[in-house]
Amino acid sequence: MIPRLAEARRLVVKIGSALVVDAARAAPRTAWLDALAADLAACRARGAEVLVVSSGAIALARRSLGLTGRRLRLEEKQAAASVGQIRLAQAWAEALSAHGLIAAQLLLTLDDSEDRRRYLNARATLATLLALGAVPVINENDTVATAEIRFGDNDRLAARVAEMVQADQLILLSDIDGLYTADPRRDPAAQHLPVVSAITEEIEAMGGEPPPGYSSGGMRTKLVAARIATGAGCAMAIARGGMDHPLRALADGARCTWFLPAPEGRSARKLWILGSLQPQGALTVDAGAAKALARGKSLLPAGVIAVEGRFGRGDPVLVRGPDGRLLARGLSAYASEEAARIAGHRSEAIETILGWRGRDELIHRDDLALL
Repeated sequence: MIPRLAEARRLVVKIGSALVVDAARAAPRTAWLDALAADLAACRARGAEVLVVSSGAIALARRSLGLTGRRLRLEEKQAAASVGQIRLAQAWAEALSAHGLIAAQLLLTLDDSEDRRRYLNARATLATLLALGAVPVINENDTVATAEIRFGDNDRLAARVAEMVQADQLILLSDIDGLYTADPRRDPAAQHLPVVSAITEEIEAMGGEPPPGYSSGGMRTKLVAARIATGAGCAMAIARGGMDHPLRALADGARCTWFLPAPEGRSARKLWILGSLQPQGALTVDAGAAKALARGKSLLPAGVIAVEGRFGRGDPVLVRGPDGRLLARGLSAYASEEAARIAGHRSEAIETILGWRGRDELIHRDDLALL
């Protein structure tokens, strides 16, 4: 079944530099951004949570810093990013606020998605922003990222963000309306593929070289993004973004390529939790909590009656019932000392006990795999 944009409850939209920046003026395309912000507001109005991954910082600063007409060294990219990120954030804040939305800026590096604790910190921040009604606008932190810790393109960053927040759909707005069997600019016989059910070697071979201009991606990186997103259970679309209201056009049936989520995608993370992590401790829960877990609920501190072992935030732990039977494995949202202090208490008391407020759940259901 082909996904429909209206079905997404959590949506990530990625926009490249060529869409955000007017190359002739080296300035934001404010009218286009306003139209896209209207589309995002419409998604929010129907109950969807939206996140934006936006390129454009370096492109917005190249001219003012005299860095046009040549390939930039890493340190020059970092300098341009530090100037352009201010302009990019301002452009998004103005566009979103005109439609009653609050913009929030997050700058991520590859390390932030690879290191478990930093990953959890980023995910918790994004979840909180969404719960508060903000629209996270995310970009790679080019100011500090070195060659070794860079995504290098925002297609892959967007896919990792979609994986991080467990999005239903990822939309890559591009200068092309999807995947073709060959580069349609060079091969007039190239055929458009409306649906891709699996990322095979044949599909990967259809990726070409990055296009000229500001973009650093191209179809090859979009296919890498598709593999990441679909493997996490997220549908992904490549759609043309140059027209006003590109999301509205997509919802109305504009041509695109949909990559279908892997059937096992949603369970892959939980299989990983079940099978590949060495537990660092254990939590014993009461009968009420055991029943709640069986119904798919998160583990709250109030249901925990004992904490064993020494573990940090994000470490894997076992969950046992009051009779000692093993019920589940999961990733703890609190270190062992903190978990012991809040065990048996309601979530509302966490801030009073610890002096700071973390997550309401000791193990969120997304981080819990039942046995």
